[in-house]
Amino acid sequence: MSTTKRMKARELGIRGMNCASCVGQVEKAIRSVPGVLNVTVNLAMQRAKFELSENPANVAAVIKAIRAAGYEPVLHTVQLGIDGMSCASCAGRVERALKTVPGVLEATVNMATKIATVNTLFATTPSATFIEAVRTLGFSAEEIGKSPDRVDRERETHEREVGTLKRAAIVAAMFTAPLFILEMGSHFVPGLHYWLMDTIGRSNLFYLFFVLATMVQLGPGRRFYSKGWPALQRGAPDMNTLVMLGASAAWGYSVVATFFPAALPAGTVHVYFEAAAVIITLILFGRYMEAIARGRTSEAIKRLMCLQAKTARVVRGGEEMEIAVEKVCVGDTVLVRPGEKIPVDGEILDGESYVDESMVSGEPIPSLKEKGAAVVGATINKTGSFTFRATKVGADMLLSQIVRMVEQAQGSKLPIQALADRVTTWFVPAIIAAALVTFGTWLLLGPAPALTYALVNAVAVLIIACPCAMGLATPTSIMVGTGRGADMGILFRRGEALQTMRDAEVIAMDKTGTLTRGRPELTNFAAAEGWESGEVLRLIASAERLSEHPIAEAMVKGAKDHGLPLAEAQNFKAHPGLGLSARVEGRRIEIGADRYMKQLGIDLRSFGQTAEQLGDEGKTPLYAAVDDRLAAVLAVADPIKDSTAAAIEALHRAGLRVAMITGDNRRTAEAIARRLGIDEVVAEVLPDGKVEAVKGLQKEGRKIVFVGDGINDAPALAQADVGIAIGTGTDIAMESAEVVLMSGDLRNVPNAIALSRATIRNIKQNLFWAFAYNSALIPIAAGALYPAFGVLLSPVIAAIAMAASSICVLGNALRLRRFRPPMRAEIRQEAGHG
Repeated sequence: MSTTKRMKARELGIRGMNCASCVGQVEKAIRSVPGVLNVTVNLAMQRAKFELSENPANVAAVIKAIRAAGYEPVLHTVQLGIDGMSCASCAGRVERALKTVPGVLEATVNMATKIATVNTLFATTPSATFIEAVRTLGFSAEEIGKSPDRVDRERETHEREVGTLKRAAIVAAMFTAPLFILEMGSHFVPGLHYWLMDTIGRSNLFYLFFVLATMVQLGPGRRFYSKGWPALQRGAPDMNTLVMLGASAAWGYSVVATFFPAALPAGTVHVYFEAAAVIITLILFGRYMEAIARGRTSEAIKRLMCLQAKTARVVRGGEEMEIAVEKVCVGDTVLVRPGEKIPVDGEILDGESYVDESMVSGEPIPSLKEKGAAVVGATINKTGSFTFRATKVGADMLLSQIVRMVEQAQGSKLPIQALADRVTTWFVPAIIAAALVTFGTWLLLGPAPALTYALVNAVAVLIIACPCAMGLATPTSIMVGTGRGADMGILFRRGEALQTMRDAEVIAMDKTGTLTRGRPELTNFAAAEGWESGEVLRLIASAERLSEHPIAEAMVKGAKDHGLPLAEAQNFKAHPGLGLSARVEGRRIEIGADRYMKQLGIDLRSFGQTAEQLGDEGKTPLYAAVDDRLAAVLAVADPIKDSTAAAIEALHRAGLRVAMITGDNRRTAEAIARRLGIDEVVAEVLPDGKVEAVKGLQKEGRKIVFVGDGINDAPALAQADVGIAIGTGTDIAMESAEVVLMSGDLRNVPNAIALSRATIRNIKQNLFWAFAYNSALIPIAAGALYPAFGVLLSPVIAAIAMAASSICVLGNALRLRRFRPPMRAEIRQEAGHG
């Protein structure tokens, strides 16, 4: 009876069923799972219904059984915006709560975006179930959609959070500064102490300290109580709880010393208001810096969404009309004019043009599109007009797929947890337990008055174990490390990248705009015997000046760079796929590929060796003929950056492998790899191929850093353990990456990795000092030396020790300002690369 009550009806979508035999196999597979009853499979609806006991292991077993039978369960994804999380331990508790919901296969929480992604087996599970699971932990949640409005809301929420923390930190500092100066100054400057006693008086000074510290407690510090106390009640104390207890202990003891001094043992009447205020102020500043480091991750999605054309010109019923791009249907005939964005994916029906597809391929040279060629929505038509048939619209478009890939990669779980939060999972309850044990021991075994001794020593334990230094250990190092990086032209958009880059094993790079300059240039030119180089180049450039092709622009620029005066050209004619012809100063000029020259009957054997050498370099040789005589061979290519070779060599010295993932053809990619000493090459890939290539490297257990600059690189940048965007590239690539190089100088990649390793080393030193230093003094604060030496650690000394540990952490973090990069690199954008 009780077993039946635990059973629940479930419905599951299944892909791949084609016949009654498939139905039988699926039913058999599901029935084989323990705890499953009453299985029915509907072929027409492609769904299975069954009863299942509410056991997560059984849910996973159902999926495994269906897949083993050769079919695929349809999983459903729900995304929730989570409000109220302050550390990685909060995210971990949210994940664990979501995983307890029946049917949930995986739940991940991204602290950078404050978004929880839940993959569930059952579409019937309402979102309210997940929201309630989060609410029971003391956090709020709401389901989020995919609209641009959602992106705006997330950005506004983040900006509001940063603004609130900034105001709270400033207010806390305004009240803490005079309190700290007066209290600590009187300890270290005897003259100030005597002056304060004579003019203000001890009691009045304590009252002033009480007012200032209480303003910090009840104002900016209220957030720690509103989150720390419920966490303590639930039996899951966090950093908020420790801040609350530490600040409350110092403040509470000081209140007793101020208003009820007779309740304390002789010699222990001291106030620690400054400790209570400093704890809250420094932690608030640390959280403010962490909030800034998270950045606005939703900007990449918003900008991708804005790439799509707003309208499309279609032909329906023989009439041409302009409609919203959302209303374009598969099969519509769409017209595109020069300079317009292509609204949706399709196939050309009539006409031809060059299309800038750098968004997709990364190639700076527009592609020739003729009848039957595929075109991609959001790419830009350059020269001619054409009509095409819409083949993919809406969510099926390549641009939409890129948006989804960036969202999925950014929402996936980072393979990292903050070191401070990992320590805190056991440190926080251990300190609370130590304070309670101290109080109980002194209460039972201590001398009279036992209660006051118990209170004093328990307070000393809480003060000396205050998480001030531990809370500062990570954000201060990140703050100084990222600031030093900014000085070097390296922007860390997310602090997590500092830790992940330290473990990097493979640096994967895009080619165009990353390894190369990102624009075609005249890289090779050789005149035939009997011809003068400058004169031939002048004639070629004069003919090419009438062409709008980027290769022509490179030739014209090459001639101008040599100071050659260009002449007017007549009878210009383009031969698509072959080359062009024109008359310059009465001479016939013909320029094109080898097939065009052969069509003209021109012998190319004299340049055979040069053409072979260019081919080995991954370049396509072009030829020029003047008056039907072979005059020159040349090549236009995207040249390698000056900094690339040195950067790759430095990465190899650092023990890293270098991979190139590119949309280029394999021959070109491998030629470049040979020249630069690149270890691995993945060529001829589209954006989803780049993501799969990164995933493939990650499956081998290696930490992957991907370096890119184009829109087509955005999904791979987001998928990689760390994405590094070249600052000379697109804004979207930079928003998808955790690290941005302000210049196109790749030498800043090994510099960024070196800075990452130095920063994480610094954080570990800070955490060790903050933890080990305070932990070593906890037994003394608890009174371990009293039986043998009669020594107690006064809360005053405990407060000083706490402050000393914070100062040590800050001083150690400031050492990062002296970090020297292993390579000298450009800091800002290189001229002409904007």
